[in-house]
Amino acid sequence: MAYSTTPAAAASASGEQIGLEAIVDGSPLGSRHAVILLICALVAAVDGFDTQSVALVAPSVASAWHVDPSHFGIVFAAGLFGSLLGALSFGVIGDRYGRRPALLAAVGWFALITLTTTLTSSIPGMALARFITGLGLGGALPGIISLASEYAPLRQRSTLVSVMFCGFPLGAVIGGIASAAIIPAWGWRGLFYVSGGVTLLLLPVFARLLPESIRFLAIKRDRAGIARVLERMGWRHLWNGEVDAAAPARHSPVANLFKDGRARGTILLWVTLFLSLLLTYFLVNWIPLLARRNGVGMTAAVLAVATLNGGAIVGCLVIGRLSDRFGRVTRNISVGFALGALAIALIGTSGHSAALLLGATFLAGSLSIGAQMCTVAHCASFYQTSLRATGVGWAIGIGRIGSIIGPLMGGAMIASGVAVQSLFILVGVISLGSATAIFTLGRLGSAKTVPVS
Repeated sequence: MAYSTTPAAAASASGEQIGLEAIVDGSPLGSRHAVILLICALVAAVDGFDTQSVALVAPSVASAWHVDPSHFGIVFAAGLFGSLLGALSFGVIGDRYGRRPALLAAVGWFALITLTTTLTSSIPGMALARFITGLGLGGALPGIISLASEYAPLRQRSTLVSVMFCGFPLGAVIGGIASAAIIPAWGWRGLFYVSGGVTLLLLPVFARLLPESIRFLAIKRDRAGIARVLERMGWRHLWNGEVDAAAPARHSPVANLFKDGRARGTILLWVTLFLSLLLTYFLVNWIPLLARRNGVGMTAAVLAVATLNGGAIVGCLVIGRLSDRFGRVTRNISVGFALGALAIALIGTSGHSAALLLGATFLAGSLSIGAQMCTVAHCASFYQTSLRATGVGWAIGIGRIGSIIGPLMGGAMIASGVAVQSLFILVGVISLGSATAIFTLGRLGSAKTVPVS
């Protein structure tokens, strides 16, 4: 269906008034959508920048503090454990009190606490600071994914949510490139000053420009709030005054993720994200140190993380576009994970070659991490409005368990003397596990998404 023939376009031309669902689903993509998606993408970018920062400074901190690199496993894991708790709690808060307040609170939290990381002088101190920061980092993700999904026009939803979530690896890419200049000039603390400071400067802009979700306001029966947002979006004249969202229960308990035929899909999404985030954070956190151990220069070791995340952006966009155009979302994602397993194994064979390392990390990012990002976007379509932030938050939270295990597993295996090639082959097998889980989701029929409502 072309946008010129959508109910929203037809109503605008004829003066007819329609319901909220038809307005949001059928409105042509415009500047007002772009503002919301851009803000969500910026939040994802600063989240990605900050999440990546510890891995980027690890070689410098290890040298300055005279500690073995394997000790950073606990630092990586502490931040990710905080992110796990943040995603679980802020997802529920977002469904109960609103996407906007939960998101702004999470952003302000991680901006302020990021700055305190500069005061640490030991591995335990840095681990504590990263745990507290992680509460806000993880808490921001359910809000941005829910808002982007709930404002994106139906026909382009997979593509737009994927584009928005590309802000996360883009922030990591920027962090990788920036760190190559910031750390030599200002030391490792400079990266945290930049990350926290830029986020604090952006927070008032986010608060000024970001509206609450119309769909959230609809399930809360907040007509005045709906009217204000519609006026802001330029859609007020289209609304027929009806609130066409089903009234939910007052709370959004996690138990509801397993009711009404959602249990199988919920479990398979959790398995997919658990395995894929395990491999993602193993790669993100250990590639710089392992590359240095193989004799690759510091610049190439840091840039390898940038190419990994740059590839993730490309892969996410391609898989998202294919899903909008041809459907079969879970099949597209499973193919990405399966091919990504080979690319990950290639990282371990790059040896001293910076070119081979950068090429292999780009492919691994495009395929495995691109597929992981599209899985996160798919979660938003799987759950209805009253459960969306909780569903996304818990899926990300369960995935964060894998992201904690990944760095810890890497530290333990490196300390035990496992060969670099064997490490990356194992991580490739984990990518095959993600492919199997998401493929099963599609084959069992649980991949049929609940219409965004």
